[in-house]
Amino acid sequence: MPASQPNQAASDRIHITRPDDWHLHVRDGQALDTVVPHTAAQFARAIIMPNLKPPVTTVEQALDYAARIRAAVPTGNPFTPLMTLYLTDRIAPQEIRRASATRSTGLGDMVVAAKLYPAGATTNSDAGVTDIRLIYPVLEAMQKEGLLLLVHGEVTSPDIDLFDREAVFIDQQLIPLRRDFPELRIVMEHITTKEAAQYIAEAGPHTAATITAHHLLFNRNAIFTGGIRPHYYCLPVLKREVHRQALVAAATSGDPHFFLGTDSAPHPAHLKEHASGCAGCYTAHAALEMYAQAFDETGALDRLEAFASFHGPDFYRLPRNSGSVTLERRAWQAPQAYPFGDAELKPLLGGELLPWKLLDR
Repeated sequence: MPASQPNQAASDRIHITRPDDWHLHVRDGQALDTVVPHTAAQFARAIIMPNLKPPVTTVEQALDYAARIRAAVPTGNPFTPLMTLYLTDRIAPQEIRRASATRSTGLGDMVVAAKLYPAGATTNSDAGVTDIRLIYPVLEAMQKEGLLLLVHGEVTSPDIDLFDREAVFIDQQLIPLRRDFPELRIVMEHITTKEAAQYIAEAGPHTAATITAHHLLFNRNAIFTGGIRPHYYCLPVLKREVHRQALVAAATSGDPHFFLGTDSAPHPAHLKEHASGCAGCYTAHAALEMYAQAFDETGALDRLEAFASFHGPDFYRLPRNSGSVTLERRAWQAPQAYPFGDAELKPLLGGELLPWKLLDR
């Protein structure tokens, strides 16, 4: 990434409506005690990914998982997890109707979406969908019930180059899916390419995308500068600079079909730094600060609130949050590591200076 130029005209303190994270991994067990408070300090709600082992494939499992997450939220913090189901070849349409019922009451935890992982595309996706046509009855139920489809948008064919898998997915899978289910609300998560940004901008009112902070801040050089840097390795992988620039343009454009989703994905440090290191960047410890840096570097701080706080709830047809958070231009150093159950969690940019600081953590 080119050296950033400070935006002299930007304010040194900004206040925005409390935002939400529309794509988050928190894992399970003891790990929740570390990662959930990081998110709850910044966000009012978060879409929780269902790729546990075993995956969260039923409403009962999703609501049990929500209870475990809530138990890790600091006392007095109103953070709300929004739950999702993991789509498999065998999931039944009846489970979609059960999920819809959790939203109709307006009480307690809700299942608001289902996640499409192409089998083998990313962490814990082996139980994912092998052929999208096998779940067409489920997608029909989702379209009818208003449940959102969240998509990991990559093909998994070994003959497709790793850096091309998102663009090929759009052509081979997403465009036909969009044609066959015109009223289904679809979120293409963690987009990484100019092709995806262009597609979302032109796809119409029922298609949106989340963008991560690390894909806004870094290109693929970050993985290799000075050696292999495994904490920058994620899926979809960081791409060329031209793609990073396209993502920044999309995020700061004001287009309501782009919104914040960190895809923060914690892994024990010894597995990230392994010979076959896990994919995922942990950013929840400083997510808003990273987004503020990305928007500031392009002179678009005035558009951060809409991207972080308005576009997501509007697309999900949920109320916007009340209350606000404050970010200040103040250099600070994130910890190099956090406890992670019996292991250690190393965050992205741990030990490095960040130019923005969230106040009142």
